[in-house]
Amino acid sequence: MKGRPPPTPPRPDLERRPAGAFGWLQAELLHDRWLADVGPHAAAVLVLLALAADRRGASFFSRDRMAQALGMSFHEVDVALQRLLDAGLVDLRPWRNGVRDGVWQLLPPSPRQQPERARQALSAADVLRNLGFTP
Repeated sequence: MKGRPPPTPPRPDLERRPAGAFGWLQAELLHDRWLADVGPHAAAVLVLLALAADRRGASFFSRDRMAQALGMSFHEVDVALQRLLDAGLVDLRPWRNGVRDGVWQLLPPSPRQQPERARQALSAADVLRNLGFTP
């Protein structure tokens, strides 16, 4: 038995394909609630790192440059990066000992053993609410 066809988007003739440099993030970040768990600032930093990353997932943005690019305070970026480090979604190789800037690398999310969550369907409104956005 087939389900209903997917809804038609506002611009059905538009088909997106990577052109030039692009970033990507794994769907598990959304479906396994990683984004909700790390919060909206860390999600924004993760998107920035993904867009700036090379083929190994490495980015060389300084924390100051991240703050400027995202319109966030230096402190908010530091907290966001620590949340991503704690979650195991990024790693850092400092330029030298004692320095908190260096090469940031995106890491694949580790599998989560939560089949109940995986079966839950979330609306876009639920996802945004889980990320801390409110109407």
